[in-house]
Amino acid sequence: MARLQAIWWKLYPSDDKHRWMPLIWLPFMVWFFVDPIWWKHAGPLLWIGNTIYGLVFIWLYLYSFSRPEPRRLYAIAGMIVMATIAISSNAGNVGLLIYASAAGGFSTSLRRVLMLIALELGILGFYAHRLHLPVEFWGSMLLLIVLVGLGNHYGAIMHCAEEKLRRADDEIEHLAKVAERERIARDLHDLLGHTLSLITLKAELARKLVDRDPQRAKQEMQDVEHTSRAALADVREAISGYRGEGLAAELIRARKTLETAGILVDSDVAELPLTPAQETVLALALREAVTNVVRHAQARQCSVRLQRDNDLCRLEIADNGRGVDAPEGNGLRGMRERLEAIGGSLQRQTKAGTRLVIHLPLAQVASALRN
Repeated sequence: MARLQAIWWKLYPSDDKHRWMPLIWLPFMVWFFVDPIWWKHAGPLLWIGNTIYGLVFIWLYLYSFSRPEPRRLYAIAGMIVMATIAISSNAGNVGLLIYASAAGGFSTSLRRVLMLIALELGILGFYAHRLHLPVEFWGSMLLLIVLVGLGNHYGAIMHCAEEKLRRADDEIEHLAKVAERERIARDLHDLLGHTLSLITLKAELARKLVDRDPQRAKQEMQDVEHTSRAALADVREAISGYRGEGLAAELIRARKTLETAGILVDSDVAELPLTPAQETVLALALREAVTNVVRHAQARQCSVRLQRDNDLCRLEIADNGRGVDAPEGNGLRGMRERLEAIGGSLQRQTKAGTRLVIHLPLAQVASALRN
């Protein structure tokens, strides 16, 4: 029983939404099996042969809906041949051409559908003339062949359009998930990298001061505790996509981090009309740049300048460290991706230290404020 059920379901289209399509016209096949009963001269062998013939035709009909080309075309051709043979023995079997039209019409190629309909109408016309079929009979068959073929063609086009839309939606959803994972990875790298560097610096300072200045060492350890708690809050904000403190708070934090590392800070910051998105990206860029200065630059001085340059916002972070021209790491790549996503740019110079120059367009802000 299970094997028969598996074979039956294989005859159906793979798309659950359109499994009903082949079944619309099947109830009308009842006449093919019942008609021999009314033949007074029909014997058991004719009934058995007619039943097998009808079951094979139904199998080809269902098969044509469940297989790709060219196999479905072979099945449709078999249906047309069987219908032609059946009509020669019984004019009532003209209805089989409707099933061939239904199967062949479920195609997105209008040219192929019209060729199939033309072929079937030729067969219908031949037998209408040869068997002297009444006009109302072959006329209704002609109308059904055309309507069923073109109707299923329209259904195939709609099905194809829906399938493309569904795949496009799935692709957009997939890309959105990938972009969100990359955003979280970049944000966590920036947030934790900066904070852990600050904690390390303060812990080292506290270890050095614990003997000669216990009170200062205690203060540094308290700062480590506060920084750890702030890091936890930053991680939660990064996951939720929210940034609360903004660029001003990040500038203060950058100064404290550099001074803790023993680096002299020179800052020149102007107030600029930044959007929340721009402010967030600049804050994360500043955090990553300062982290790199503390970790790798071996610098004694660092300057931070935020100025307006015509219609651009210019953020420059420069140090007098060793300025190694190494390939960009995850932090710089993430910084560049964020900036480019909102129309900005990043330049890196490694002569006589390291200089990062960031530009963001301000014209968008002015336009948004006017609107």
